[in-house]
Amino acid sequence: MTQQSTEIEVEVVEIDGVAPVATQERTSGHPPPRGDWQDWRQWRGQVSRLDSRWWPLWVVLGIIALTLFLTVGLVLGVLFLIVRVCLNLIRAVLR
Repeated sequence: MTQQSTEIEVEVVEIDGVAPVATQERTSGHPPPRGDWQDWRQWRGQVSRLDSRWWPLWVVLGIIALTLFLTVGLVLGVLFLIVRVCLNLIRAVLR
C-alpha cells in the first residue's frame, strides 16, 4: 500500500483571534532594490579576527606571496650582478 502526499492550499483568516499582516506580492519583474557601497560602512570594525576555517587558504596564499617576493628579489639581484660585472669589464678595458 503506497502513501500519497496531499497538498492543501489554505488562506489564513485569523490566528488566535488576530488577522495576519497581508504580504504584498511583487508582480513587477524588477529585482529588489540594492543598497549602494555606503551600506558597507556599518561593517567597519565588525570583523576582529579571521575565521579559523580559512587558515589553509592563508597558508597557501602566504607561500605564493613569499615565492613571488623571493623570485623578484633573485631576479633583481642577478640583474644587479650582471650590470656590475659589465661595468667592471668596461672599466678594465678602458684603462
